Amino acid sequence: MGGGAVTAMAAGAFEPPTPADPLAGTPRSIALSLPSGAGGESIPVPPLPDPLEGGSVSAPSSSRRIPYTSGTPTEPGDPTTLPFEFKKDGYQIVPDLPEALRPWRNRPTTWANANLSAGTYHLNADGVYMMYADDGKSYDHPVGQIQFGLGCLTSYRVETDPTRKAVFLERARAQADRLIAKRVETRGAWYFPYPFDFTHAEHSGVVYKAPWYSGMAQGESISLFAQLAALEDGLSADERALYRSAADGAFASLLRADDTNPWVVNKDQAGYLWIQEYPFKTAGTGDYTYNGMIFAMFGIWDYFRLTGNRLAAQLYDGTCTTIARHFALLRNPRWFSYYCQTHRIPTHTYHHHHIALWQQLHWHTNSPVFAHQLDMLIEDVPPGVKSGSVITIAAGTHTLSKLDTNSDGSWAKARADRVLSSKKVVFARATQAPIDVRRRIQGTGVGYRISAGAYKGHWVAEAYPNVFLRGEHLPVTYRVPRTLTLTANASVEAIDYGINGAAGTLKMLKYSKPHTLQFDRRAVVNGRPILRITSEEFAGYWIPANQVTTDGH
Repeated sequence: MGGGAVTAMAAGAFEPPTPADPLAGTPRSIALSLPSGAGGESIPVPPLPDPLEGGSVSAPSSSRRIPYTSGTPTEPGDPTTLPFEFKKDGYQIVPDLPEALRPWRNRPTTWANANLSAGTYHLNADGVYMMYADDGKSYDHPVGQIQFGLGCLTSYRVETDPTRKAVFLERARAQADRLIAKRVETRGAWYFPYPFDFTHAEHSGVVYKAPWYSGMAQGESISLFAQLAALEDGLSADERALYRSAADGAFASLLRADDTNPWVVNKDQAGYLWIQEYPFKTAGTGDYTYNGMIFAMFGIWDYFRLTGNRLAAQLYDGTCTTIARHFALLRNPRWFSYYCQTHRIPTHTYHHHHIALWQQLHWHTNSPVFAHQLDMLIEDVPPGVKSGSVITIAAGTHTLSKLDTNSDGSWAKARADRVLSSKKVVFARATQAPIDVRRRIQGTGVGYRISAGAYKGHWVAEAYPNVFLRGEHLPVTYRVPRTLTLTANASVEAIDYGINGAAGTLKMLKYSKPHTLQFDRRAVVNGRPILRITSEEFAGYWIPANQVTTDGH
């Protein structure tokens, strides 16, 4: 990138240019064309969050004995009733998903991590994933153990080396066996205790004395046990039966109301079902954490697939109903979503987890409700771009800014994306620049950070067709068609993109009455959210998402 002339300092930085002719400064061979092979990287899956992040762990302060259940596990009874009535909107589990779309299949454990020997979390001599606290002691961390075990199972399924394959299964079983050994059997259910005290500074009410219990651990344990029980190789019939019994015991904890401790399930005042990652002391109160509940819901999905249990189907319907209904409270338009309902703190470390979780909710239900909500989360704060990404900058005047960010261009709360300096630059013709960051800038739109050339480190606002990311990015493909509607008498673009500098076809659509089309894919194409049509003569064309309504929204 070069050849720009600095004209003046900008009074209002990050304001996109607005030429009279939208394509005046950008050749159609660029604006209506895609690079070859620009199929788009999929939405990135962020590393699993540490549920204890932001909290303080300490040795048990109380003399209360953890009532571990010793001896051979008893077979829990088969619960036949729900804990209480709750609202259900008819969400259904899709049990025949392709393997890659099933719970936890997107989070394999690497071979290096399967042999962790140092750090806050690493394996003990028995291959069990333990937390090593500042006091030098090691503690069971149920969620950590479960997630590690599930990752090992995912790796086991795809590993081809027999030695490594055996180790991955051994590690998964070590976590499951530890949970079984450290279980607490009470109320006809199995619970998995945290053996340390825990307090969270920002989240009032998250003050626990050992032992304490989490609905996230309860639900995720069902996934681990159910997936082991469903393995078709590597385990004997007796071993699979043991893990099936453990899945039954853990599932029973989701059928126990909040009228006695321990509890992890309650109904709010409006009649919605919740699985509490952090249940509080008082019945029916908790943090109402969104991500912890969805991770727990994956356990219900796995249990239903294993057993066909009708209560599991009803619990899943109820939890989906809750999440869909409360999305408006999770969402924080044009900024980071909220971590929990109780405290409503925007949490930048969890927004992209919400994106990944909503994508899976759509896969697991085929519901357009979750697909539409996923669209909004991606638009609010989009995930980043792959290395080697390039933007096009049209001929004309543009504002370039230096922002107060972390060194890698990410947002920092104390810095708040403040504008440090800005300047206006004139380009005589359209040019290109490499970027290393694309993200929402606090208080404004999406911006790009230039990564090389004369303007390295400067930010420029995304504004198609004047400044846009080349190619297709962040695609979401739907297993069932979605619908879009063109408003009566509104002009809408339909583009059949060319490849490698060949200008595609641009048509303007206009109907005297509302007109509905189907689409199967949504992506950021040449810097704007756009939908791929599958119906009528426009199959293969793309329509900008902001020019239509989708699924009635």
